[in-house]
Amino acid sequence: MGKAEAVLDETMLIRDVDRGSHYIRDWTGEADGDPSFVARPRNVDEVVELVRYCADNGLAVVPQGGHTGLVEGASARIEGGHVLVSLERMNRIRAIDPLNFSVEVEAGCVLEVLHQAVEAEDLMFPLSLGAKGSCQIGGNVATNAGGINVLRYGMMRDLVLGLEVVLPDGRVWNGLKTLRKDNTGYDLKQLFLGSEGTLGIVTAATLKLFPRPSHVETMFLAVETAAEAIRLFAAARRHLADLLSAFELISDRSVELALTMPDLVNPLETAAPYYVLLEASSSGPLDLEALVGGFLEFALEEGMILDGVRASSVAQAQKIWAIREGVVEAQVKHGTYLRTDVSVPISEVAVCIDEVEVALAGAVADGVVLTYGHIGDGNMHFVVMPPRAMAEGPERHAWIKASEAVIFEIVDRRGGSISAEHGIGRVKRSAFEKRASATQMELLRAIRSAIDPDNRMNPGAIFE
Repeated sequence: MGKAEAVLDETMLIRDVDRGSHYIRDWTGEADGDPSFVARPRNVDEVVELVRYCADNGLAVVPQGGHTGLVEGASARIEGGHVLVSLERMNRIRAIDPLNFSVEVEAGCVLEVLHQAVEAEDLMFPLSLGAKGSCQIGGNVATNAGGINVLRYGMMRDLVLGLEVVLPDGRVWNGLKTLRKDNTGYDLKQLFLGSEGTLGIVTAATLKLFPRPSHVETMFLAVETAAEAIRLFAAARRHLADLLSAFELISDRSVELALTMPDLVNPLETAAPYYVLLEASSSGPLDLEALVGGFLEFALEEGMILDGVRASSVAQAQKIWAIREGVVEAQVKHGTYLRTDVSVPISEVAVCIDEVEVALAGAVADGVVLTYGHIGDGNMHFVVMPPRAMAEGPERHAWIKASEAVIFEIVDRRGGSISAEHGIGRVKRSAFEKRASATQMELLRAIRSAIDPDNRMNPGAIFE
């Protein structure tokens, strides 16, 4: 038995890693790497022993959650000895506190499992994304996950009360407080939120909960332009009394692609250049139905919408949301393509969409451009798929990079960000470093050096 086995028993280790397994291949199927082994600890003590073992043996550490990311932030590396640390066995919900509206949960807990557990207590954890059936809380923390409810509840950064983290030297920082107000010095948990595993391994978190909505209104609306969608958004914010929880824009080409998935149909008879998926929710005695009715009447009178449907049941609402999810699921059938995750101020969303679609039509003709996203918080996804006849290889790669350059230049001009919610990982590292100021990079490296002086935690992610 070697040193690795002395740290974790044989059932903890995967030494001969299947090259096609989810530990190696991320959701895109494009990542690859060669880890020394995969470790699956069951508790904090085993994570500590593993991290110390890696330090003693010169191995880098790559923390891994559900591996549903899109920027290779938790992927195995090609170069250098390293260990993939999967938190999947640390999946307990330690405690739910209904009076404090909080929950303590281990990093490997799948998001959808947490949803189900707190719903049984008539509570809600609002983070929700397409990968909720696979993504894990630790990964949500490490990437500062966003999703469909950011508009009302904020990103993961706004939902975390405290963290438990194993540091690069094996020490444990226990910051699992459940306080809403704690002004005792630097807020250390915020360092680890969005750090993509470069500062330590998140092993548990305390999270905010909310009353479970008793009434949800879901609408699918047709609009003429992106500018009209933003006008509709402003009206919804004012008419729905801060109960607006999601506002998604989906282009016609995106809907067409989604409808290639089984059992999906457009609930509207009116074809339109863009569609808006809007959701509002409430708990208690508020008359949400009347609020929504008044909003829709106003929007129709003002000519903001061409057509629309209001879900009359949970099943119909799920079918509407399935269209939004189908946009992403259908993409993987089209080979290597460009995925972007950008944000601009909400007031710049419409003009940014128009500029990107016009510029791409001229710069990379014959491709398919999909536009969709959480525009209620300024986050858009421009997906560009090369012509079907274009084979995989250098030409296709160059075509994709050219498309990305067009999009990023417009986003820069509009005061935006090249990563709204997916993170930097390894895929966007060069683009990030190109845009970061010298002062920003100096501060980031100072933080990294202070916590991980040997650069062993997920090296190569975010920046070199």
